[in-house]
Amino acid sequence: MLRICVDMDEVMADTLSEHLRRYNEAFSEQIALADLSGKGLWDVVSNDRLDDLRAIIDAEDFFEDLGVMPDAEDVLRDLSRRFEVFIATQAMSVPNSFGPKYRWLQRHFPFLPPTHYVFCGDKSILRADYLIDDMPRNLTRFQGTGLLYSAPHNLMAEGFDRVANWQEVAEYFKEVGLQPLV
Repeated sequence: MLRICVDMDEVMADTLSEHLRRYNEAFSEQIALADLSGKGLWDVVSNDRLDDLRAIIDAEDFFEDLGVMPDAEDVLRDLSRRFEVFIATQAMSVPNSFGPKYRWLQRHFPFLPPTHYVFCGDKSILRADYLIDDMPRNLTRFQGTGLLYSAPHNLMAEGFDRVANWQEVAEYFKEVGLQPLV
């Protein structure tokens, strides 16, 4: 059975919208997703607010109630019937995210067993046929086939197969054969 690893933040969970919402609310700003084309939020916020921006994602409740990307639940449910699906999230960069991310996955993706959650740092350790991720750096060292999930910060990235949404993920995997690549 083919194995697919899926990133959580900005692939399954709408982390950016919540980060923007909290930042705009805290500083009475109006930064919109359209302002981030080809940039990360860290690139558009003034340097004197970078610590505040980090504090937002370090908050105990930040990862608890994130929105789910449209169609992620349905597509992942279908994929989990045909593939071995693992969630691979870089939780090491925000250590207090472990509990909230675990609970979020249990609430929104109960069909995926907790034994298929991978809380890691460096994703090059993953052994899978596919990795769906929004960070090009995670795909460059991955040994299998990487799929870049489109997000404002990666719109200029080239050299990867790209999917714009979960319907495109579903279409991509309709074409995938049954033999493992690794």
